[in-house]
Amino acid sequence: MKTPKRIQPLVDEGLVDEVMRSLMSGKEASVYIVRCGEDIRCAKVYKEADKRSFKQAVLYQEGRKVRSTRRARAMEKGSKFGRKQQEESWQNAEVDALFKLAKAGVRVPQPFGCYEGVLLMELICDDEGMVAPRLADVAMDAELAIADHSTMLHYIVLMLCEGLVHGDLSEFNVLVDDHGPVIIDLPQAVDAAANNNAKWMFERDVNNMRDYYGQYAPELLSTQYAAEIWALYEAGELTPDSELTGEFIADTHEADVDSVLEQIKAAFAEAEARKERAAEQDD
Repeated sequence: MKTPKRIQPLVDEGLVDEVMRSLMSGKEASVYIVRCGEDIRCAKVYKEADKRSFKQAVLYQEGRKVRSTRRARAMEKGSKFGRKQQEESWQNAEVDALFKLAKAGVRVPQPFGCYEGVLLMELICDDEGMVAPRLADVAMDAELAIADHSTMLHYIVLMLCEGLVHGDLSEFNVLVDDHGPVIIDLPQAVDAAANNNAKWMFERDVNNMRDYYGQYAPELLSTQYAAEIWALYEAGELTPDSELTGEFIADTHEADVDSVLEQIKAAFAEAEARKERAAEQDD
């Protein structure tokens, strides 16, 4: 196929030898299957900010650290230079998260670097070399649903132990190969300690997984892993080996109205996002 304009610089630099075909186009990026020497990889081309439909990006960027004070000031002022730096920060967040989580034991695509707004990374395939499907496109029995849900919880715990919350985790951001689930799409990953929205984003991530796998194993629907894990995290007691029960008794002595309102807004936003993803799938 014709080389997309954004990938051409990578071809010119010898990082990509051939663009084989388009894989998908989503709210934040378009992904292509490319050949790099003898390796088949994927190239994620981030859409420009004014063309991205990822809502409320500012909520996800809260608490992100910028090493250069000049860059930080420019981002705050919203200058042309600042907007460029903000875009690079958005893109580099995914690269940084991929390296960090892979080292921690979370299954994510192996990154090879981000160049001019194009992320080169591993193409997740099954044992027959076919591109791995999204979790949303996979059916399973109850036994596998329980096993894969447990695996996802373990990855989520590992992420939180590294101080990260995915922030947009759903059946549309998980691939499934012959060895189980693989987490993808991390540019919006948030700092669990520095972002005031981290708690409800975390709860939404965990509950999205519960609800999806619960279609096949209804006993999962009554579990309270999100609240249990976050309580352990806040208490400084969460470790990669923490034993989870799925049970949690909330402290009802003091109602947190702001938290409840945030959860309502998050649920509404998630419902709208699901509609958009379903519409994209139908196109």
